[in-house]
Amino acid sequence: MDPGGGPSFNATVYTLDLLLPFIDFGQEKAFMTSNGLQWFGYLLVASGWLLATTLVAGLTRVLGRS
Repeated sequence: MDPGGGPSFNATVYTLDLLLPFIDFGQEKAFMTSNGLQWFGYLLVASGWLLATTLVAGLTRVLGRS
């Protein structure tokens, strides 16, 4: 990484940064997508929020039974 520059691109970390809504790896802000890939990024973000909501609902139900 250059001094004063952003992080180097890592596709796996970038995907996780889009998919996990509460964790910020800094990749999403440092790299912009374009054209059709931007819609795929939106799909990953929406899927991440759906996953987080489902996980919270499931945990709430399981813990509520105790």
